[in-house]
Amino acid sequence: MRSTAIAIVLTAAMLVGVAATATSASAAAPQASAVEGLSTPVTGQNGATSFDGTFTATGFEERAGQIVALGTVTGTATGTTQQVSQAVSAPVTNAATAAGCDILGLVLGPLHLDVLGLVVDLNQVVLNITAVGGLGNLLGNLLCGVTNLLDVLGVAQLLAILNALLGL
Repeated sequence: MRSTAIAIVLTAAMLVGVAATATSASAAAPQASAVEGLSTPVTGQNGATSFDGTFTATGFEERAGQIVALGTVTGTATGTTQQVSQAVSAPVTNAATAAGCDILGLVLGPLHLDVLGLVVDLNQVVLNITAVGGLGNLLGNLLCGVTNLLDVLGVAQLLAILNALLGL
Protein backbone atom coordinates (compact mmCIF):
# COMPACT_ATOMS: atom_id res chain seq x y z
CA MET A 1 0.00 0.00 0.00
CA ARG A 2 2.79 2.44 0.96
CA SER A 3 4.84 1.63 -2.17
CA THR A 4 1.80 2.22 -4.36
CA ALA A 5 1.16 5.56 -2.67
CA ILE A 6 4.82 6.52 -3.09
CA ALA A 7 4.70 5.61 -6.80
CA ILE A 8 1.56 7.71 -7.30
CA VAL A 9 3.05 10.67 -5.47
CA LEU A 10 6.27 10.48 -7.48
CA THR A 11 4.46 10.22 -10.78
CA ALA A 12 2.29 13.25 -9.99
CA ALA A 13 5.27 15.25 -8.76
CA MET A 14 7.27 14.43 -11.87
CA LEU A 15 4.44 15.46 -14.18
CA VAL A 16 4.00 18.81 -12.45
CA GLY A 17 7.69 19.58 -12.00
CA VAL A 18 8.84 18.49 -15.43
CA ALA A 19 6.04 20.09 -17.47
CA ALA A 20 7.42 23.56 -16.72
CA THR A 21 10.98 22.44 -17.40
CA ALA A 22 10.18 20.70 -20.71
CA THR A 23 9.69 23.84 -22.78
CA SER A 24 12.93 25.40 -21.55
CA ALA A 25 14.72 22.15 -22.36
CA SER A 26 13.89 22.46 -26.06
CA ALA A 27 17.05 24.43 -26.85
CA ALA A 28 19.41 21.78 -25.40
CA ALA A 29 21.57 19.49 -27.53
CA PRO A 30 20.61 15.78 -27.57
CA GLN A 31 22.65 13.30 -25.56
CA ALA A 32 23.43 9.82 -26.83
CA SER A 33 23.20 7.95 -23.51
CA ALA A 34 20.21 5.71 -22.79
CA VAL A 35 18.83 5.75 -19.26
CA GLU A 36 16.77 3.03 -17.58
CA GLY A 37 14.24 3.87 -14.88
CA LEU A 38 10.70 5.00 -14.22
CA SER A 39 9.29 6.76 -17.31
CA THR A 40 6.41 9.22 -17.45
CA PRO A 41 4.96 10.97 -20.52
CA VAL A 42 5.52 14.75 -20.62
CA THR A 43 3.79 17.31 -22.83
CA GLY A 44 3.77 21.09 -22.85
CA GLN A 45 3.17 24.14 -25.01
CA ASN A 46 4.80 27.57 -25.18
CA GLY A 47 3.23 29.75 -27.87
CA ALA A 48 3.56 28.01 -31.24
CA THR A 49 6.09 25.48 -29.91
CA SER A 50 4.84 22.28 -28.30
CA PHE A 51 6.75 19.45 -26.66
CA ASP A 52 5.97 15.74 -26.57
CA GLY A 53 8.31 13.34 -24.79
CA THR A 54 9.08 11.35 -21.64
CA PHE A 55 10.70 11.94 -18.28
CA THR A 56 12.85 9.04 -17.08
CA ALA A 57 13.74 9.07 -13.38
CA THR A 58 17.30 7.94 -12.71
CA GLY A 59 17.53 8.59 -8.98
CA PHE A 60 16.55 10.60 -5.95
CA GLU A 61 18.55 12.83 -3.63
CA GLU A 62 18.07 15.33 -0.82
CA ARG A 63 18.57 19.04 -1.44
CA ALA A 64 17.99 21.52 1.41
CA GLY A 65 15.80 19.03 3.29
CA GLN A 66 13.61 18.26 0.24
CA ILE A 67 13.56 15.05 -1.79
CA VAL A 68 14.34 15.71 -5.46
CA ALA A 69 13.77 13.34 -8.39
CA LEU A 70 16.64 13.30 -10.91
CA GLY A 71 16.16 12.26 -14.50
CA THR A 72 16.21 13.02 -18.19
CA VAL A 73 13.56 14.58 -20.43
CA THR A 74 13.68 13.34 -24.03
CA GLY A 75 11.32 14.09 -26.87
CA THR A 76 10.53 16.32 -29.80
CA ALA A 77 9.76 20.04 -29.84
CA THR A 78 7.35 20.76 -32.69
CA GLY A 79 7.42 24.11 -34.40
CA THR A 80 11.17 23.67 -34.62
CA THR A 81 11.09 19.84 -35.00
CA GLN A 82 14.13 19.62 -32.74
CA GLN A 83 15.05 16.51 -30.76
CA VAL A 84 15.49 17.27 -27.05
CA SER A 85 17.40 15.43 -24.33
CA GLN A 86 17.95 17.37 -21.11
CA ALA A 87 18.90 16.37 -17.56
CA VAL A 88 16.39 17.78 -15.07
CA SER A 89 15.52 17.66 -11.39
CA ALA A 90 12.04 18.05 -9.91
CA PRO A 91 10.99 18.37 -6.26
CA VAL A 92 8.91 15.50 -4.92
CA THR A 93 5.89 16.74 -3.00
CA ASN A 94 3.55 14.80 -0.78
CA ALA A 95 0.20 14.68 -2.55
CA ALA A 96 -1.29 12.50 0.19
CA THR A 97 -1.91 15.52 2.43
CA ALA A 98 -4.45 16.98 0.00
CA ALA A 99 -6.26 13.68 -0.47
CA GLY A 100 -6.24 12.72 3.22
CA CYS A 101 -5.13 9.56 4.91
CA ASP A 102 -6.97 6.26 5.12
CA ILE A 103 -8.23 5.47 8.63
CA LEU A 104 -10.42 2.42 8.07
CA GLY A 105 -11.41 0.23 5.15
CA LEU A 106 -14.06 -2.31 6.13
CA VAL A 107 -15.91 -4.72 3.83
CA LEU A 108 -18.78 -6.79 5.25
CA GLY A 109 -20.10 -9.64 3.16
CA PRO A 110 -23.78 -10.30 2.50
CA LEU A 111 -25.88 -11.16 5.55
CA HIS A 112 -29.03 -13.31 5.77
CA LEU A 113 -30.74 -13.34 9.14
CA ASP A 114 -33.92 -15.30 9.98
CA VAL A 115 -35.11 -14.82 13.57
CA LEU A 116 -38.54 -16.27 14.42
CA GLY A 117 -40.04 -15.31 11.10
CA LEU A 118 -38.33 -11.96 10.75
CA VAL A 119 -36.04 -12.14 7.71
CA VAL A 120 -33.30 -9.57 7.17
CA ASP A 121 -31.18 -9.63 4.02
CA LEU A 122 -28.26 -7.27 3.69
CA ASN A 123 -25.99 -7.04 0.65
CA GLN A 124 -22.29 -6.27 0.84
CA VAL A 125 -21.41 -3.16 2.86
CA VAL A 126 -18.23 -1.16 2.19
CA LEU A 127 -17.13 1.42 4.75
CA ASN A 128 -14.19 3.72 4.00
CA ILE A 129 -13.16 6.35 6.53
CA THR A 130 -10.66 8.96 5.37
CA ALA A 131 -9.30 11.80 7.49
CA VAL A 132 -8.63 15.06 5.65
CA GLY A 133 -6.04 17.27 7.27
CA GLY A 134 -5.56 20.97 6.77
CA LEU A 135 -6.24 24.33 8.31
CA GLY A 136 -9.26 24.10 10.63
CA ASN A 137 -9.60 20.30 10.30
CA LEU A 138 -8.69 19.46 13.89
CA LEU A 139 -9.99 15.91 13.95
CA GLY A 140 -8.58 15.13 10.48
CA ASN A 141 -5.14 16.46 11.51
CA LEU A 142 -5.24 14.44 14.74
CA LEU A 143 -6.26 11.17 13.08
CA CYS A 144 -3.73 11.56 10.24
CA GLY A 145 -1.03 12.20 12.84
CA VAL A 146 -2.01 9.10 14.84
CA THR A 147 -2.06 6.84 11.76
CA ASN A 148 1.43 8.06 10.82
CA LEU A 149 2.98 7.52 14.27
CA LEU A 150 4.65 4.29 13.20
CA ASP A 151 6.06 5.80 10.01
CA VAL A 152 9.58 6.37 11.30
CA LEU A 153 11.35 6.55 7.96
CA GLY A 154 13.91 9.29 7.76
CA VAL A 155 14.82 11.08 4.56
CA ALA A 156 17.94 8.93 4.10
CA GLN A 157 15.93 5.70 4.48
CA LEU A 158 13.24 6.94 2.08
CA LEU A 159 15.89 7.90 -0.51
CA ALA A 160 17.45 4.43 -0.22
CA ILE A 161 14.05 2.78 -0.78
CA LEU A 162 13.19 5.00 -3.78
CA ASN A 163 16.57 4.43 -5.43
CA ALA A 164 16.26 0.68 -4.77
CA LEU A 165 12.83 0.69 -6.48
CA LEU A 166 14.38 2.29 -9.57
CA GLY A 167 17.02 -0.46 -9.63
CA LEU A 168 14.45 -3.28 -9.86
